[in-house]
Amino acid sequence: MSTVVETVKQIVDPILEANHFDLSNIEFVKEGGSWYLRVYIDKPGGITLNECVMVSEALSEKLDAMDPDPIPQAYFLEVSSPGAERPLKTDQDFNNAVGEYIHISLFQKLNGKKVFEGTLKALDEDTLTLELKDKARRFDQAFDRKTIANARLAIEF
Repeated sequence: MSTVVETVKQIVDPILEANHFDLSNIEFVKEGGSWYLRVYIDKPGGITLNECVMVSEALSEKLDAMDPDPIPQAYFLEVSSPGAERPLKTDQDFNNAVGEYIHISLFQKLNGKKVFEGTLKALDEDTLTLELKDKARRFDQAFDRKTIANARLAIEF
């Protein structure tokens, strides 16, 4: 599976670069007996349906032209936006999220909690700083990036 993801990344990267889009993620997964190749793309201000269609058509054309076929089994190709609560995985994802409201889960509890939500205020190689809210009080909390199990954008209520 990782070979498929790597191959697709090499093919889709030039398409995205030419259109000033960002690659958020690629998945090649089996669900309910069917294989799915999912490519998540984005750009500042969000990606449109027409842009997803354009990337899907260009990628499909390039994959179909390859010999031997890099994906011999039947699969469904899906190109879409990563969504409003998209995962933050790469350094680019985190850099793009500075100033945004995010959700993080830690591997181990910190001050009795494993889950935090707040505005991503600062970021460097080792540390992520969130502005947290506790009732009416706001404060900054730094987290060692190695302690973060998962991170995603969140919707603030």
